[in-house]
Amino acid sequence: MVKIIKSLKQISKNYNVLFCDIWGCIHNGKKAYTKALEALIEFKMSGGFVMLLTNAPRPKTAVKAHLSSFGIFEEHFNDITTSGDAAQNSMLAGEVGKKVFHLGPERDLSFFIDFPNDKKNKNSIERVGLSSAEGIVCTGLFDDRTETPENYKDIIKYGVDKNLNLLCVNPDIFVDVGDLRVWCAGGIAEAFTKAGGNSIYCGKPHRQIYNLAYSKLKKHNIKCPKILCIGDGINTDILGGNKENLDTLFICGGLSGPELGMKNNLEIPNKKKLEEFFKKNKILPTVSISYLN
Repeated sequence: MVKIIKSLKQISKNYNVLFCDIWGCIHNGKKAYTKALEALIEFKMSGGFVMLLTNAPRPKTAVKAHLSSFGIFEEHFNDITTSGDAAQNSMLAGEVGKKVFHLGPERDLSFFIDFPNDKKNKNSIERVGLSSAEGIVCTGLFDDRTETPENYKDIIKYGVDKNLNLLCVNPDIFVDVGDLRVWCAGGIAEAFTKAGGNSIYCGKPHRQIYNLAYSKLKKHNIKCPKILCIGDGINTDILGGNKENLDTLFICGGLSGPELGMKNNLEIPNKKKLEEFFKKNKILPTVSISYLN
């Protein structure tokens, strides 16, 4: 049964922790969503804990700095857990070898540099050319404004032929930057897997990022968390929450807005279209909302 609410406060009393996605929920890559930020502040003021849970391929410190450029600061959240954080653990554990080829833009180089002090083997990874690599670390496309996974078919074929593992640091297939939809690392990993390669995922909807978030809740002394997962990715945020047996709040006006016939995130979603969308994806959130507010 599809349930639609108009604001977070209708259900917020049932939870003391939010696992809130970032892109598509509190900003669109160009500007912050004021009403969403107000909702997070209100939740915090009522005693709640806001964990921003994102598939960003960069470590927490880099994401925090990026958020500040949108006017999003610690008044809006308590902590951040990123796919980049979880994937660093995988890389340092040697799951793609010690010599790795970085497939992604220079803006993601913090993934290889910015490690927490308690990380072991943080000096053991060497970025090398593809011909010398023991594995591939994909944080995205070199130029996501003009390229698609089709541009990487030679790299993908080489990696598959050489039996290289590919670490996908951002499982998202797409993201919307304002009105522009661009490919993410998940699109490369999907093509790599279809070509016969082995892709390793650590972000939503996979377990590693949730385990990391749970460990942070313990450090913040939250002993009995009642968690609501918020996100606009039906196959990442919502599927991940469902797999963890957590309640989920689907943001209809985000990534799937065009498919749902929503011209902007202020529209109320059409219940029939929403039902068809959930049936097609075989995923049902606990509750849905047009936009976070």
